[in-house]
Amino acid sequence: MTAITDSYCVAGNPVAHSRSPWIHARFAQLTGQALSYERTLVALDGFTAFVQNFAAAGGKGCNVTVPFKLQAAELAISASERVRLAGAANTLIFSGSGIHAENTDGLGLVADITRNAGVTINGRDVLLLGAGGAAAGALGSLLEEKPRRIVVVNRTYAKAQALVEQHANIALLHKVELQVIDKQALEADLTQNFDIIINATASSLGGAEVPAPASVLRAGSLAYDMMYGPAAKPFLDWASAHGAVARDGLGMLVEQAAESFALWRGVRPPSAQVLAELRELLQATTAH
Repeated sequence: MTAITDSYCVAGNPVAHSRSPWIHARFAQLTGQALSYERTLVALDGFTAFVQNFAAAGGKGCNVTVPFKLQAAELAISASERVRLAGAANTLIFSGSGIHAENTDGLGLVADITRNAGVTINGRDVLLLGAGGAAAGALGSLLEEKPRRIVVVNRTYAKAQALVEQHANIALLHKVELQVIDKQALEADLTQNFDIIINATASSLGGAEVPAPASVLRAGSLAYDMMYGPAAKPFLDWASAHGAVARDGLGMLVEQAAESFALWRGVRPPSAQVLAELRELLQATTAH
């Protein structure tokens, strides 16, 4: 008698570009877990129905990507504090008691910076560029690392202010100075510089200019773009040209997937190994 394989998926629109099926298949191989993991293109108005049908058919969980992360948080009957702070979820867990929502994006970012890049966040000065869903998913986890301060800069000041106010209590709890600086003020004040600069804006996708002046960089600063592949290249080139250590978000992708996998399976996959393999695979693909 054949054992039933647990089913998982990543749901989004678009979703064809997602590397998550490869990552989770490799995690499963390396940990001896029997599961299937597929990409699912979901109609823009069909997310709720898809999740309900997938769970009813025996699905055990799913990852959620754009543009459904806000809906995923609203669908769940229970959610983590990270989801509450971010207002968004990227991981759903299905059980007899219903749907539980988690957001592993911030955990993945922190894991990639501290473990894979070997950069300490504790006690450092951090600049977070952007105040949308990506920034909201990361800010809580960054605060938990107890940096000295985090400055949020966004094209729309009010949106950055709202994000900071939403995280004021957790910043107070961890004794982190959390503030907003107007983008024009940041560009005018050449004395403002940081140990870690994180680009959580959509500038890389749109091919727009880097959303910060080079004066924000210190010698050896880590300049991190949440994007990876060709989209991240302009930001990474800018950082390298100004003496910073440039890093893309591929490690964040793998580490947030590892957090999801651990939640679903109760097993921690060897994420560093899978990240190294994925980088090699992507480099080989680009070379041809």
